[in-house]
Amino acid sequence: MELPSRDSSRTAPKPLNDNAVAVATVDGENAAQDGLEKIRIVGGNALNGTIAVSGAKNAALPLMCASLLSTQPITFTNMPMALRDIQNMGELLQHLGVNITVDGEKTIMNLNGEAVDNHVAPYDMVRKMRASILVLGPLLARTGKARVSLPGGCAIGTRPVDLHIMGLEAMGAKITLEDGYIVAEAPEGGLKPAKILFPKVTVTGTENLMMAAALVEGETILANAAMEPEVTDLAECLVKMGAEIDGIGTSRLVIRGKKQLNAAQHDVIADRIETGTFMIAVALCGGEVRLKKARPDTLTSLIALLESAGVKFTEDGGDVIVSKPKDVRIKGIDIMTEPYPAFPTDLQAQFMTMLTLCEGAGMVTETIFENRFMHVPELVRMGANISTQGNSAIVRGVEKLKGAPVMATDLRASVALVLAGLVAEGETFVHRIYHLDRGYERVVEKLSGVGAQVERVR
Repeated sequence: MELPSRDSSRTAPKPLNDNAVAVATVDGENAAQDGLEKIRIVGGNALNGTIAVSGAKNAALPLMCASLLSTQPITFTNMPMALRDIQNMGELLQHLGVNITVDGEKTIMNLNGEAVDNHVAPYDMVRKMRASILVLGPLLARTGKARVSLPGGCAIGTRPVDLHIMGLEAMGAKITLEDGYIVAEAPEGGLKPAKILFPKVTVTGTENLMMAAALVEGETILANAAMEPEVTDLAECLVKMGAEIDGIGTSRLVIRGKKQLNAAQHDVIADRIETGTFMIAVALCGGEVRLKKARPDTLTSLIALLESAGVKFTEDGGDVIVSKPKDVRIKGIDIMTEPYPAFPTDLQAQFMTMLTLCEGAGMVTETIFENRFMHVPELVRMGANISTQGNSAIVRGVEKLKGAPVMATDLRASVALVLAGLVAEGETFVHRIYHLDRGYERVVEKLSGVGAQVERVR
């Protein structure tokens, strides 16, 4: 058995067996090798065909961490196995003692935490992605102690872990910061139930504390909790494992944990950010694309905006058909990123790319991260007319973009530049695509399958 390659043009990763997950390297000393690879795009083609939406990375990562809570096996279907973040999380969990296997279909992952015997998440593993912080709560609840390096990930602004620490301290943990590590110890007898009010919405904070509370007997309340579909997906899995959770999908979660959690099987929710990215691609390029296994109910804010801009949506069973005439320009529109169910920050860069060719102008206001306009200079290199001031950007539509060599700076910015290349005249080369591989499964294969002229080159 082996993990699938991220795109058909890639060589396959190392084989997966009962003791090892194939690990894709991302940064630091391994970035040089990835720097040899880039994406080449020749723009101008409409998109027509079918794309199967992968499972959500932002749901799969906390779900994988839930395996630390039980001594019994957990099976996940619709797992986006080819993503670097998934492979890196697999390596970290195996370091902690979780046994991981993948079946022949490449979308089913089995995790067994019976042999968890390590409470240290080292810097060399954690630095690769922000989501590594999600082992903190489960490790502390399961083993009574945890030593987790402060995490890395995309450089899109400060994403502090203080709310995670605040919540665990409310549950009785003693926490210190030592040499770049979060060192946590539960009180005698384990963590205690607590009432926790988040001063601001935090997705990973909600997930971390919800997992910890699932293994704590008694009633824990999380107020002002994140309502993202990925949080809901984790809650539904924890219920299958035996926890009792009221208020799923709302901002007030009441968790009645158990001393032990059970085996479970869970289907990872469809990736709404991937879905939204392909919807925006159709809005830019024109054509008609069927998105299979999509969840339009998780993208109501985006769909309403795209409809007002001239994009048509049709639901057909579990699929969504997105269409727009190639020669019709979309209308300028304003967006503001906010926590779910408002417009997601993870679609802001893609939406801005769409606005570069709009009729009129649109304003983009980013309220989640303070450093998430790093794609703007690259879009301007391609001919976009964008002015920024603080956390807002005015995008005035131009007649056309022109192909150019551009540099990806983070995950969502990288796919925004790919979208720009799809409609630009001539060739576009997107460099530093290891960012893209962290969160988009086989994106080159999927886009080329619906008519885009796009390939990986060295």
